[in-house]
Amino acid sequence: MQATVAGFTPSPKSYRPVMCDAESVVHDNARPVCILGLGLIGGSLLRRLADPAAAEPRPVYGYNRSPGTVADATAAGYDATADLASVLTRAAADDALVVLAAPLPALPALVVAVAEHAPGCLLTDVVSVKEEVGRIVAEHHPRARYVGGHPMAGTAESGWAATDPELFTGAMWMVTTHDGTDPDDWLRVADLARAAGAYVVPAAADAHDRAVAAISHNPHLTAAVTATVGAGESELALRLAAGSFRDGTRVAGTAPQLQRAMLEGNANALLNTLSETIDRLTAARDALRDHGSVEVIVDDGHRARRRYQQIAAAEPAPIENVRVGEAGWAQELRRQAHQARVWVG
Repeated sequence: MQATVAGFTPSPKSYRPVMCDAESVVHDNARPVCILGLGLIGGSLLRRLADPAAAEPRPVYGYNRSPGTVADATAAGYDATADLASVLTRAAADDALVVLAAPLPALPALVVAVAEHAPGCLLTDVVSVKEEVGRIVAEHHPRARYVGGHPMAGTAESGWAATDPELFTGAMWMVTTHDGTDPDDWLRVADLARAAGAYVVPAAADAHDRAVAAISHNPHLTAAVTATVGAGESELALRLAAGSFRDGTRVAGTAPQLQRAMLEGNANALLNTLSETIDRLTAARDALRDHGSVEVIVDDGHRARRRYQQIAAAEPAPIENVRVGEAGWAQELRRQAHQARVWVG
């Protein structure tokens, strides 16, 4: 049976009908979510899903290896434990959606534990790189049902104390979409993103990694350089530093170990983006030295910034006329996502 399902978005302005397979849509709020890692992203997701006032609350519980984090979460009324085996045994009994929400270096051990204690559970993640996570899952849990995810939301802070149940509201949440992706599994992960208040952006893992190298990971490196150059100039420079320095170095304030895990985990894509950055800066240096002008780099940057502002300010157009599960559905989702469209349900 085919039906038109009205799509949810965080804003009523983009509430439009979108074609999908009604028999495959998963809006089962009774099925729990098990979150492994309760830092900024995982903890914020736990708080959002557990909120009875949220648009789509659902049973949710979490794990963190730090007893202090677990104590903070449970003191705030959330269901959390530091016992990984027990939480995964519970997830297996519940047929829970398991969310990997730990830094990249911690994932192999977590995936091994999932394979041992909850091998049949659908697995997703919220890590900022996708090809490397896919490789880890394939190596340590080759029979896994896995659909990757990445919410484009965060702050320079980390840990449970930084969590915010509204962190994902209106954010873009990439859900990996390959030709062999199971449509029911994909819809369940996409529904998680929607329940968090986000827009769903379908993409292949390699395309995602190239994109985030350019718009997220490279800015971390340029922020680090800007902060280092500014601090190296003088204490006077830091005293005079204002908006441009503050905004340009914000992400350099993120915990170094988290930055390294993200950047080094996407090394191949980041190397290409970093090379282009160096080439453009070198050309700007040469033009300034030889001609006293930085016109090209400034004008290019101004146009690019204007284009970003136009896209960011506009209500996202929905992906339309895609029946999830029919021939070519994944390819069509990816094609429309490359037109800056989003999946709304």
